[in-house]
Amino acid sequence: MSSTVDTPVLLENRCYDELQVGDSASLTRVLTKDDIELFAILSGDVNPAHLDEAYARDTPFHKVIAHGMWGGTLISTVLGTKLPGPGTIYVGQQLRFVRPVGLGDVITVTVTVKEKRDKNMVLLDCLCSNQQGKPVITGEAEVMAPSVKVQREAQPLPELHLHRHERFAQLMAMTQSMARIRCAIVYPDSVDSLMVALDAARCGLIQPLLIGPRARLETLAQAHGLDLSGCEWEDASSPTSALWQAVSLAREGDVAAIMQGDIGREALLQTITSREGGLLQHRALTHAYVADVPDYPRPFIVTDAAIHVQPTLETKRDIVQNAIDLARVLGFDEPRVAILSAADAVTSALSSSMDAAALCKMAERHQIAGGLVDGPLSFDAAINPDVARRKNPDSAVAGQANVLLVPNLETGDMLIKQLSFLADADVASIVLGSPVPVILIDKADKPRTRVASTALAVLLSAAQDRLEPVAHLQ
Repeated sequence: MSSTVDTPVLLENRCYDELQVGDSASLTRVLTKDDIELFAILSGDVNPAHLDEAYARDTPFHKVIAHGMWGGTLISTVLGTKLPGPGTIYVGQQLRFVRPVGLGDVITVTVTVKEKRDKNMVLLDCLCSNQQGKPVITGEAEVMAPSVKVQREAQPLPELHLHRHERFAQLMAMTQSMARIRCAIVYPDSVDSLMVALDAARCGLIQPLLIGPRARLETLAQAHGLDLSGCEWEDASSPTSALWQAVSLAREGDVAAIMQGDIGREALLQTITSREGGLLQHRALTHAYVADVPDYPRPFIVTDAAIHVQPTLETKRDIVQNAIDLARVLGFDEPRVAILSAADAVTSALSSSMDAAALCKMAERHQIAGGLVDGPLSFDAAINPDVARRKNPDSAVAGQANVLLVPNLETGDMLIKQLSFLADADVASIVLGSPVPVILIDKADKPRTRVASTALAVLLSAAQDRLEPVAHLQ
């Protein structure tokens, strides 16, 4: 989200000799959430009365209110840009805070020349009033007015973007009414892995079942002050044995999810995708990232960027169907799936475009169900409405995709890392298509994305009985 400040294009002051008692100037601003958060960032004032809605409900005002000095800065704005304007030296300020200012309040700030004194000193009455005309701040400013006329263009200000990552908070809210799920943590042989499990447990998402060398893990936890008393245990001497124990528990329905601990991703994926004793069902196991990009209007799914290196057409069909099912669990009634390619037209020079055409035909014949599928689409056409209107004006998916099917793992991995490190995206990670969701944990993951991945598993587990398999080619 970007925030801009409405400043005059041309700044012109009023010199001391031009000022008359009774002269006034004003500006009007609407208090937004951006204003409050920006002021908190700049000032360091993180009083929960200004930032925490739950806390604010129990205060005398029963709502989030602006910092008092937010209004004070608006008075400074009028003095420095309008009356007297550029060249003014702020000497003193008295303020009285009469009423709180809440989100959406329209505040008009007026300064009025009250008295002219020697040596260019001027007293001004200051009034901030709300949309009802009631005063919220009153006071008096003392300034040294300029003696030299100034007229110049205002300097352009940089754009400011607030990255909130609110969507993963919404994801957590979706799980609040759901029971904890029993989750097998595969060989959590480090403080970091134990912390992931404990954080998810503290959030009310899982009942951790730690599968690993119990004696060593208890010693490790004690040395770092971690409380494992709320965890269940399955002793395992090696990562491989821990993984097979977790898979067996999942197949028997004794756990509702599996979480990667200190076991390599490749070993974990090879085991769960094994046709002998793994977790394969009627569809291929596939992977999905749920991406929360701060400046993008909605979350979207990127798939498959972890399991299938160069997926076949049949595997892509399963990747799409699993992603549609996930999107529906996340509340998208009719997910829009963009089949990505380097071109927006089918060409034999790009196999991804040929696959896109085939997948669209599969969707048309109900071999893929529950969503809208279109492709080939370039990345910009898939996510940007302006580009979509120029390139694909008749597409029901272009410009508003919820799911992005990448051509192969390499493309998907690069896309996710670009979103994470260049666009400050949060990405939750989950394996789909197995009897239980599998949570993949990366060492570079932020704590909130690890918890978000676990929240995905909780939502999928709760929805598992409602997801019916879709007919597909044998």
